[in-house]
Amino acid sequence: MPSSLPRPLSDLPIRRLTRDDLVACADLSEDRGWPRDEERWTLLLAAGTGYGIDDPDSKGLMASCVVLSYGPEMAAVGMLLVAGRHARRGVGRYLMQRVIEAAGDTPLSLHATTSGRPLYEELGFAPVGRTIRLSGALRPPAATGSETFSGPETVIRPGSAHDLRAVVRLDSLVFGLDRTHLLTRLPTFADHLRVAEEDGELSGFAALSPSGANHAVGPLIAKNTSTAKLLVASLAAATDRPLRVDVDARHDDLLDWLGHCGLRSDSETTVMSLGGRQYADWHRYFAPFSLATG
Repeated sequence: MPSSLPRPLSDLPIRRLTRDDLVACADLSEDRGWPRDEERWTLLLAAGTGYGIDDPDSKGLMASCVVLSYGPEMAAVGMLLVAGRHARRGVGRYLMQRVIEAAGDTPLSLHATTSGRPLYEELGFAPVGRTIRLSGALRPPAATGSETFSGPETVIRPGSAHDLRAVVRLDSLVFGLDRTHLLTRLPTFADHLRVAEEDGELSGFAALSPSGANHAVGPLIAKNTSTAKLLVASLAAATDRPLRVDVDARHDDLLDWLGHCGLRSDSETTVMSLGGRQYADWHRYFAPFSLATG
């Protein structure tokens, strides 16, 4: 049953979230039908800035949002969640307005669901792209054996902390901004990390992280579609869980291949920007790190 809210909404104090709020954040995700994803929350609260509104009727959170800064050129917004009992009462808009104010002149980027897009458009965000979410058990049509995960010039192998310098360097070239503070946490956050090499040089990488009953693929950066397929196939072989991957809608060949391998499209998001531009070289940027917005 919906609870009462103080009026005006400005009476709702917004505070910074910390590691101590991890369970409350996971509870809020579960309340909205999302996976609890405590591992993802741990990463985001460490690498980004979390904002929350305490629920006046309980010990939990009424709303949450996380901002990942990539310097003055852009920040990514995600995990905008409002507890179901407080939904459709302007709380999400109120929190986003405060986040926009806190960002100042820094452009913002987010992935919006169909239901969330109208709010972001009203707040000034413009669509700049789309991602297609596919999920299911991946069954590559390639032969089994170690040769499955290599090509004529490409070798796929497990990544480690020793690869981080090369991973950060490639990511900076492809994504266009410095994500060191996020990527250096991948070896401890991800269950599996794969890198692609050609003649000893890194040509791609991909991470597989837990998300409820699934494993989520992302980020996925690769020299070309063939390398992207090899990385995904290698990660799929490392888990018994269904895969979930958000693919840039412009990558038709990868989307078709994933469909042939048994994954099915179940939703899509709109990539939106406020005051900025897209930096990533989309030809090599196949899948983002999942930072769901709503």
